Amino acid sequence: MHRNTVRTDVLDVTYEEHGPPDGAPVILLHGFPYDVRAYDEVAPALAADGNRVLVPYLRGYGPTRFLSPDTLRSGEQAALGHDLRQFMKALGIERAALAGYDWGGRAACIVSALWPERVRCLVSCTGYNLQNIAASVEPAPAAAEHRLWYQYYFNTERGRAGLTKNRRDVCRLLWKLWSPEWTFDEATFERTASSFDNPDFVDVVIQSYRHRYGYAKGDPLLEPLEAQLAKQPVIRVPTINLHGAADGVGPASDRDGQADKFTGGYERRMLPHIGHNVPQEAPAETVAALRDLMKETPQ
Repeated sequence: MHRNTVRTDVLDVTYEEHGPPDGAPVILLHGFPYDVRAYDEVAPALAADGNRVLVPYLRGYGPTRFLSPDTLRSGEQAALGHDLRQFMKALGIERAALAGYDWGGRAACIVSALWPERVRCLVSCTGYNLQNIAASVEPAPAAAEHRLWYQYYFNTERGRAGLTKNRRDVCRLLWKLWSPEWTFDEATFERTASSFDNPDFVDVVIQSYRHRYGYAKGDPLLEPLEAQLAKQPVIRVPTINLHGAADGVGPASDRDGQADKFTGGYERRMLPHIGHNVPQEAPAETVAALRDLMKETPQ
């Protein structure tokens, strides 16, 4: 494994690279509040198959840095999709297999929906991860609203102060609530928690959770991209949805209502006893999903 940095239009993106440089590209994307350590058992297995596996730190995490102090520290969905596309462009990757969950799943879904020619196949945990911001003003059932307490918290200045002062405490609690059957130790958490010390972490997180409800303005440069996402485009690349049956923030329903959002081939795989952090909790299943898709799709 090698750690490298590549410059995009707004970021110096640090990423970990596994496997031969001429292998078939696979990009693995982490979510909030996690980092590249989520793929520690996934990336080497895929690299052993001869793939070039890239695991970037998202904006606001770990050693990834903004180039300019003037760039809005946005965590809106368009920013995540834009970053992934620019990451691929900077590395000269024309087409890649993508896998992601949470924020990373959102980035992967956006690129798959808007630039399908750049995506060989997609593993998206919990399925269609594009936000329907226009519909977010509608109240959800009480049980769903209860699970989103942290989003309400982050929409207050008390929440910003709490995340700033107690970021490890907040994120550790989210790990426990979102993956109630995953027994992780403090060393495992700390290997990821150091990524939350990024100087832009709080600003990016707060902007993300405020923007999705219309309580913060987005980056003006990303408005055209947000307008495309508002149309809720379908995803036309072969996709496997890995959904943890014990996901504490996004519980899986008995009936999969997302199939119509995927028109290039779609399968949902339910993972018993697995929570929100699918790649770290179920690495073998994550590897298997990518292998299955890549067998069926040309490089």
